[in-house]
Formats: sequence, structure tokens, C-alpha cells
Amino acid sequence: MGWKKGFAGRGNKFIVLGLIMLFLLSAVGCGNTAKEQTSNNSATPQVKTMDKELEAYYVDSSWLKDNLKNVIILDARAEKEYKNGHIPGAINVTWQSLSNMEPKQGEVGWGVVLAPDKLEKKIGDLGIDGSKRVVVYNDPAGMAEDGRVVWMLRLTGLKDNRMLWGAWPAWQKAGGEVTTEVPVIKAVAFKISNPDNSLLVTTDYIKTNKASIKLLDTRSPEEYKGETNHGEKAKGHIPGAIPLDFRMTYNDDGSIKTVAELKTIFKNAGLNPSDEIVAYCTVGIRSGYMAEVLRMCGYDKAKNYNASFSEWSGDPKNPIEK
Repeated sequence: MGWKKGFAGRGNKFIVLGLIMLFLLSAVGCGNTAKEQTSNNSATPQVKTMDKELEAYYVDSSWLKDNLKNVIILDARAEKEYKNGHIPGAINVTWQSLSNMEPKQGEVGWGVVLAPDKLEKKIGDLGIDGSKRVVVYNDPAGMAEDGRVVWMLRLTGLKDNRMLWGAWPAWQKAGGEVTTEVPVIKAVAFKISNPDNSLLVTTDYIKTNKASIKLLDTRSPEEYKGETNHGEKAKGHIPGAIPLDFRMTYNDDGSIKTVAELKTIFKNAGLNPSDEIVAYCTVGIRSGYMAEVLRMCGYDKAKNYNASFSEWSGDPKNPIEK
């Protein structure tokens, strides 16, 4: 009787210990499963879709895939990048090819959009006559050259043009076809009959209207503060200019933010839809893009100071702040 009772007591202890061990092992197993599920969920890529409010200025890669033969595609990247691979049918059109590159940087007129007679000839030579939508893309690591090209097209009165949402990386990510074949272009007649001159201002315009406009410096903070520049004659910014780096409009993947997000950014910068906003950069590339983005968001009086800080700083009489 004694040893049976002792064994029973010890047996109960073993059972309790076994149950505890089983519980701990189950808990560990459940914990690992939860972690694995969390890890798997976080690893699942979220498919981003383009904000519908962007459609007046952007198309996505899916749309472009379905409409390759119905549009004219302009690749605004450098020639070297274009030759390494581009969207089928795309024509390489750098911002310089539609601009006056004869003067030197700092001289009056350097880098500004071509005169109307020369610009309409260039556009016609690209096969553009207004009958087809034009889609422009670049690499978001650049200087918003797609926006500059779109700005120049809209300056001529061509409204049916768009930028590619997410640009070149988005096309690649979407599995879009890539080619090195250069398309044959059939030149057409194009006439600038209804230019939109409200998109463009000059140095004289800024001097005359400085009290009533809001200047927007779209360059980097380092350029604004005078720590660096892109070849201008001086460093710093135009007095009174509001700093807003154009890259603030991008998501991490190079796609543009939603209209709601952009409006918040502009509001926080002190910009109102009723303001006459004049954007500038080095030579109207980043600011041309920003002028279009502002207009897309309802800032209907946004303009591009095409000659920008290169021309402003080229005249020692013009004031500069740091």
C-alpha cells in the first residue's frame, strides 16, 4: 500500500509536468505561426493604383499597354538611356531639343522654349498634329523632364498630353515591353494657332509684378540656401521665394502623390488656389513640371519662369538672398 501511494503521488506530479510542457510547446508553436503569418502578410506587395484625380495629366502603364498604337510616346530621358531600351514606338525628345541652347548659361534666353515658328516645326517633325494623345515619360531620378516637355506642349495649345504615372520604372515593373528599335517618324504640318501664354513668365514680368505674385523655388534645399547650384552665376534664391523641392511631390517609388496629398503639401507651403504662383528652378525644367502639377490641383494661375535662376543670377543687378 505504501509504495503504491508513493508512486501515485509521483505519477500525478509527472502528469502535471507533462501537461505544462505540452502547453509551453503549443504556445511556442502558435507564436511561431503568428510571426510567420505576420511576416508573410508584410511580404505581400500591395498593388498601387493611380489616383483617378490625376487622369487629366497622367496615364498608368496598364492603360498605355492597351493604347500603344493609339498614342504618340515621347521618351524625355537622355539619348544614352533611350538607346539602352525604351517603350516600343517611343521617340527620344530631350527638353534641350525643344529649347534655345545657343546662348550660354547665364545669358538672356539660355534654355528657354523655342520661338513659336521653330517650336511648331520641331513638333510637326515629331509627327504631332494634335490628332493623337501624347504620352511623355522619363526617369523619376532625373529632373522632371517629362513635366518640362508636357509644359512646352501645352504652351503651344496642345492639351491632350499626359505623363506616365511612375515613369520608366513603373513600365518595367508592370512587365511592359522594352525595345531598342528606333521608330520611323512621319513629319506632319503643325501650326501654333492657340498658344497658352498664361503658362509662361519672363524676368521682366517678375520684376514688374513681384508684389502681387508668389515665387516658388522648386530646387533642392541646398540650392535654395546657396550651398550648391547647377552652374548658375551665383548661389542662393530670389528674395521672398517660397522653398518647395519638386521631389516632395513624389512617392518613394517615383510615382506622383495623390491630388489630396499634393494639395496638403501646397497648403502647408502657404500656397492658395487663388494665388498667382510663379515657379522657378535652374532653367524651367523642375518648375515647368511643378507648374503643371499645381494646375492639375486647381491652382489655375500657376506659371513657369522659364529662364529661372540662371537668367536671374546672370544679371548682377538682380538681388539674391541666401
